[in-house]
Amino acid sequence: MHAWTTMLDTPAVTIDLDLLDANLERTAKLASQAGVKLRPHVKTHKSVWIAQRQMIHGAAGITVAKLGEAEVMADGGIDDILIAYPIVGKSKLERLGNLLRRIKVSVSTDSYEVAKDLSELGEHLKLRIPLYIDVNSGLNRCGKEPGEETAKLAQQIGQLPGIEVVALMTHAGQAYSKSRGEDCREVAHTEAEALVRTQILLRQQGMLIPGISVGSTPTSKFVGELAGVTEMRPGAYVFGDGSQLFTGLIEEEECAMRIFATVVSTPRPGTVIIDAGSKTLTSDRSPHRQGFGYIPELPEAIIVQLSEEHGIIQLPEGTELRIGEIVSIIPNHCCTVTNLHDRLAGLRKGRLERWLQVEARGQVR
Repeated sequence: MHAWTTMLDTPAVTIDLDLLDANLERTAKLASQAGVKLRPHVKTHKSVWIAQRQMIHGAAGITVAKLGEAEVMADGGIDDILIAYPIVGKSKLERLGNLLRRIKVSVSTDSYEVAKDLSELGEHLKLRIPLYIDVNSGLNRCGKEPGEETAKLAQQIGQLPGIEVVALMTHAGQAYSKSRGEDCREVAHTEAEALVRTQILLRQQGMLIPGISVGSTPTSKFVGELAGVTEMRPGAYVFGDGSQLFTGLIEEEECAMRIFATVVSTPRPGTVIIDAGSKTLTSDRSPHRQGFGYIPELPEAIIVQLSEEHGIIQLPEGTELRIGEIVSIIPNHCCTVTNLHDRLAGLRKGRLERWLQVEARGQVR
């Protein structure tokens, strides 16, 4: 019986606060030793309290994906925010202007059109908005190709009066598909080298861009090896999840997020039903392991199927779970789990210490 069962009902998304603190301290130390600024991405936790803890642990500022997240975090006292997402449209530019009047905001883009609108906003506010230029380092999402293609764009954007190009940035999210830590190391080096090569080319052309900002939790583990990098933006390191555990990048004791679920049915031999479905665990799969989450106490059990409120577990032969028993689950992807819940249960030494409000949940605009 878990100590918190008299206080919490299942399904319960819990955060071990001691493990959280250890994760924050470990990554802050990693950045400090490498001489790199830590600007964590708060999309993982969407919690003002955790963002404040990250700042206490030495973060230079935070990263968000959407304006709504930035507004929530600014209301929570965070005053240095990078919006790592293109700002497009009149209403969003108006909101960005309001935010710029309150705090320091940096923005990002991979296009001249977006930069031009940002420049006009900067001129209106009588300031130069700090701008990161997004570069494709292999994920094939946003960003033009490194080298000449990005250099040409940077030169064009650099002529605009209302912005200041302060960094090249990228997100090597493809690292999550790698099955070994050594493969993630290779992605980390490729990611950094793509930006540094572009930075050098621009310097030769007479344009100095001082910042080199890299993203993704898997590649952040190797930041001490990456010459030229000035900033890193990991997110999922705060909680840990299967995407990191299954590749050997972290140990089980670094997984601060656990989902507790109750067995509610045992309809067939070898099959049990838990009260956590896709609305709790998310439908995210892992490329490294079958199922919709990992049960540490039953490592050979597989959560084979989800409906909205049901999780179907296939048990290994000789294993039994009874109705009313509680299982703990390490999710495949902690970020999407957080966004499904209004609050997370913060536990210390197995007891409920505080509720962690997910204030920026649903802030997709």
